[in-house]
Amino acid sequence: MPKPHGGKLVNREIPEREKERFLEQAGELPIININEGLAKDVENIARGVFSPLEGFLLEEDYHSVLDEKRLANDLPWTLPIVLDIPNNFEVRAGDTITLSYEKGTLALMHVENMYKYDKREFAQKVYGTLDTKHPGVAKVNQMGERLLGGKIDLITEMETPFSKYNLKPVETRILFKEKGWRTVVGFQTRNAPHLGHEYVQKTALTFVDGVFINPVIGKKKAGDFRDEVILEAYDALIKHYYLKDRAVISILPFEMRYAGPREAIFHAIVRKNFGCTHFIVGRDHAGVGDFYPPYAAQDIFDEFPDLGIIPLFFKAFYYCKKCGGVVNEKTCPHGEEQHIKFSGTRIREMLIKGQRPPEEMMRPEVADIILRFKDSFVGET
Repeated sequence: MPKPHGGKLVNREIPEREKERFLEQAGELPIININEGLAKDVENIARGVFSPLEGFLLEEDYHSVLDEKRLANDLPWTLPIVLDIPNNFEVRAGDTITLSYEKGTLALMHVENMYKYDKREFAQKVYGTLDTKHPGVAKVNQMGERLLGGKIDLITEMETPFSKYNLKPVETRILFKEKGWRTVVGFQTRNAPHLGHEYVQKTALTFVDGVFINPVIGKKKAGDFRDEVILEAYDALIKHYYLKDRAVISILPFEMRYAGPREAIFHAIVRKNFGCTHFIVGRDHAGVGDFYPPYAAQDIFDEFPDLGIIPLFFKAFYYCKKCGGVVNEKTCPHGEEQHIKFSGTRIREMLIKGQRPPEEMMRPEVADIILRFKDSFVGET
C-alpha cells in the first residue's frame, strides 16, 4: 500500500471531547459563510483526502500550482484548493476565523496570509480557456477578489444521507488491509454503471487484488445521474456480478471542477491517499464539452513520474455482435457495423422514456434499479 501523498495522512478533525470548547471559541470569532463546494473542501482537507494539505493554499503554493502543477516544496499538485472571501470582509494574517455552512459552525481557520489573484490567469492556467461556458471558468468569475491561506480545524461534520458509504482514508486503508489487498485500483465515476464501466474495472481486476469504486457525490451538471441512483445501481452490480470481497464502494463528497488533465492528476492523488496503488484514467477524464483533446487526461501523467500511483489507461470499450462480447480496438478485428457503443446519451434517453437498455449495454439488474426511481437525473437549475 502506498504512503499518503507527502508521506503523512493529515487529520485536522477536532476530537469529540474537545468540540464543545472549540464551538464556544468559534462563536466569538469573525464568521465567513461558505458554500457547499468549499465546505466539502474543508472536510476533505480535515479527513486527509487532500493530504498533504492542512488548509487552503498559501500564496506561494497557489502560484506554484498554477505555474508548475506542484506545491512550493515540488510535490505534485494540480488544482488550487483556495478560499475566496467577500470584498468587505476584514481579516489579517494571524487571525482565527470561523467557517460557517448553512448557519452552522463548520470549522476554524487560522489565517496565515491574504492575497489578491488574477482571475483570468486562474481560469487560463487551470482550465485552459477563458470561455464562460466552461463551468469552472464561470465559477472563478463569481469568486471574491481575495484569497485566504491557512490551516483549518474541522469541528462539525456535514450531514450526508450516504453516511454508510462515506469512508475516510484512514478507514479504507484499514479495510484494504483486512481484505488482504496489497494492490488496489481506484475508479472514479459520476455515472450509473453500464457494461463498459464494468469491463474496464474487471480488466483492471485481473492484475490487482481489489477495485475501489469511488463515485463523486455533490453538485452535478444537468443530465447527470442523481447520487442515490449511482450508489444503488452500483450496489446491484456488485451484488450480482462481482466476486465477494473484490470490490468496495465509497463516496467522494467533492465538487467537480471539470479541469480535464489537471483534475485527472488530482483525482489520482486523492485515490493514492485512500490507499490505491493504481488508478483508472478514461478517455476524457474530468472533461466537459470539447474543451480538452481526447487523451489529454492520460498524456499529462508523463509529466509526473514521481506521482506515487500507477495510472491505467484504457481505450473505449464497446460490444461487438460478431465477437459476442465486450471488446476494444486492441482485441476486436471487426468493423464498426458490428459494434454497439456505450453511449451515455443513448442510455439516458432510453431510461428517461422508461425503457430498459439492451443487455449488451447495461445489466438488467442495474437498469431495473434506475427505472424504479421517479427522477433519476439532475434537472436544469
